[in-house]
Amino acid sequence: MAKISDELIKEINALAHKSKTVGLSEEEKQRQQELRQEYLRIFRSGFKQQLKSIKVVDANGNDVTPSKLKKAQKLN
Repeated sequence: MAKISDELIKEINALAHKSKTVGLSEEEKQRQQELRQEYLRIFRSGFKQQLKSIKVVDANGNDVTPSKLKKAQKLN
């Protein structure tokens, strides 16, 4: 699983700051969109992994994990 790197965050933030102060060139705007898409891809992947590791238990200790989640967990 990929991790959101400090370099990715720094570049995203630098472009965001520059867009607020002096503006971005067309190339920088394109790069900003690419970085945002990469960030979202990594974030979503990590979030899905977290969801797949969840087990839902009711107050009586019964496993009530939704069947759709159980199926996804078995595929891993």
